[in-house]
Amino acid sequence: MSELPLDAYYDLTQIGEAAVSPAGDRVAFTATEYDQAADEPVSSLFVAPTDGSREPHRLTSASGAAEPTWGPDGDRLAFVAARERDAEKRVGWRDRDDEESAKNAEADEGSAESEDDEEGESDGDDPLGGDDEPKPQVWVFDLALGGDARQVTERDEGVADFDWSPDGDRLVIESRDPTDAEADYLDQVREEGGPIETTRLQHKVNGAGWTDDVTRYLFVVDLDDPESDPRRLDDAYGGGAFEDIAGMDPTWGPDDRIAFTSCRLDRPDDTTVRDLYVVSADGGDAERLTSGTLSHGAPAWRPGTETLATVASDPDDPPAPAEVYLVDAEEDGSGGGGDDPVSLTAALDRTVARGGGIEWVDGAIYTRIADESRTRLVRVETDGTAERVFEAQGRDRAMAGFDVAADGSTAAVVFSHPTEGTDVHTVAVDDLDAATGGGRAGDDAATEPDSLRRLTRVNESLTDEFAMPEARRVEWESAGWTLDGVLYHDPDVDPEAGDHPLVVAIHGGPMSYDEPEFGFGHAALTSRGYLVFRPNYRGGTSRGREFTAELTGKWGTAEVDDIAAGVEALADRGWVDPDRVFGHGFSYGGIAQGFLVTQEPDLFAAAAPEHGIYDLRSAFGTDDTHVWLEAEFGLPWEDPEAYDASTAVLDAGNIETPLLVMAGGEDWRCPPSQSEQLYVAARKRGVDAELVVYPDEHHNIGDPDRAIHRLEKILGWYETHDPAVETDD
Repeated sequence: MSELPLDAYYDLTQIGEAAVSPAGDRVAFTATEYDQAADEPVSSLFVAPTDGSREPHRLTSASGAAEPTWGPDGDRLAFVAARERDAEKRVGWRDRDDEESAKNAEADEGSAESEDDEEGESDGDDPLGGDDEPKPQVWVFDLALGGDARQVTERDEGVADFDWSPDGDRLVIESRDPTDAEADYLDQVREEGGPIETTRLQHKVNGAGWTDDVTRYLFVVDLDDPESDPRRLDDAYGGGAFEDIAGMDPTWGPDDRIAFTSCRLDRPDDTTVRDLYVVSADGGDAERLTSGTLSHGAPAWRPGTETLATVASDPDDPPAPAEVYLVDAEEDGSGGGGDDPVSLTAALDRTVARGGGIEWVDGAIYTRIADESRTRLVRVETDGTAERVFEAQGRDRAMAGFDVAADGSTAAVVFSHPTEGTDVHTVAVDDLDAATGGGRAGDDAATEPDSLRRLTRVNESLTDEFAMPEARRVEWESAGWTLDGVLYHDPDVDPEAGDHPLVVAIHGGPMSYDEPEFGFGHAALTSRGYLVFRPNYRGGTSRGREFTAELTGKWGTAEVDDIAAGVEALADRGWVDPDRVFGHGFSYGGIAQGFLVTQEPDLFAAAAPEHGIYDLRSAFGTDDTHVWLEAEFGLPWEDPEAYDASTAVLDAGNIETPLLVMAGGEDWRCPPSQSEQLYVAARKRGVDAELVVYPDEHHNIGDPDRAIHRLEKILGWYETHDPAVETDD
């Protein structure tokens, strides 16, 4: 068994969005690679024929790309990028000894690129971030004519989202539009380092930073007249607590009307409600189609009709599943649309999976749901009939993306498999519903249809050179529930042989779930002899509302019992050495470790909580989730007992576990002050502890050097506190 070198992270490629052309003959997708010289991720755009007859063709290299969207003619492909020029591919691992000579070679290529490399990470979507980097704009490739992409927008504040008109001669774009006074304020903050001034309740948002009062509008861009200014639709404006990251979802429909989402309630920053609106592309008043009680997103017009479907959830009922709703947009002169939205998936008692959208095919909807620790497809009829389909997916891989051609012929599926990697596949839509028997090798799924084709092998060099982990599903009992999880192991290791060290990797959310998937971190651990256990504890999604509600407003209860019971079950089977169990987890995975080390101090030999919350009262108002916390726990001055009951640090007197506490310096979802509190509490107890803060990071893993560094720290922490490892002390 050879260890996966952590520097191999630079050889990792991660598939992002996939979009099928209208006729189903091509698929565009983004893939993120890692530039070692600049220490940054680079997202590139690719196109491949859906029949697999040719290798994917790279359209962009080093300037970033997102939101690939085909024009109605199928020859033009638009995307969003913050780019000044394209460049040669600059990604992949190289020996560190060669780094200095590589830097010298780059310096000879010109000062402009060298200055870009020295800038490091851009400010992303932060509206108050630096102004040195280009802003995201819409670019269009004409694949029939060839050549480079043409920039079709030039907004000072960039473009957040867009959609094509049905005739392909216009775009609707979403963009911030500051007044003169607001522009002066932005300049003062960005260029002069002036003070942040805000009156917004949602004063900051993770990944966007400090918020401001600049309004987002929709604009119509005439592609046939590139010299004309975009036309602002004055009544198509946004609003809402998380609009800085959620956006307005502009979607162009029939009769030259555009659907979008916004919150125009009296206190838009005090709710996550998002209503659905429609507006004429010529301007005029926007019509609200929904009732101001749900959070609507991902609107999709049913072709040839005045009906839309959305994915919506109830902000006042946190454990309730996100459901597919049918919305009547027929113009009736009332300014309020047609009938009230109707849920089409209420009877499923399953949530639409995170990132799940709506794909109309022949009057029915395909969407991804979370179902029994698995992301899978359902077909939903407009009468509310819902059927689980595509059994050929199996239970040994995750469906990370899905899109359907406008003509309904072909679907693109992004599969993530623990051993094979994450790749783009295509399949005939007719085969999604086909009844088949048999099974994939090593799985109980249905036989793969002949039309299912794997188009990419983006991590082939990595998976060929290094052993990726195998995964199996495991079950155990806790509090009357039969629970499940995923156990990863090196292919040369037999989990049942016994007494292996175990890393308990706890998912975030907590409203999420784990299923077998490809992960560099998994391989880094399993190649060093660890089993990796990912438990699906109560409070997660995929098993219905009752299962999720077990943890709502009661953090530090069900998940502690379930995770501890899962570890005990593996130890009782003789698979795991109970003295060599280690904690791991990010976000709620970090939060759960806080409860585990204060309530089950003998469970872990060492733990590495990352980006967590450990004092719920002090988190309120210092993070960006005050709306979510109020919905789940009430207000801290009205329900202090609820907050204290879900606060791990109040039981810090029980901490005995060595803690590696990690945080992002600009994480507004789980502020770094939370990690500081847990760290100081452990040190006050005399427990071995270390605090690692990544100054410029948000609530994420960040750039490749940070991803590698965190794995080095975690692995080193486990080894240092492994009772089976001899030390010099």
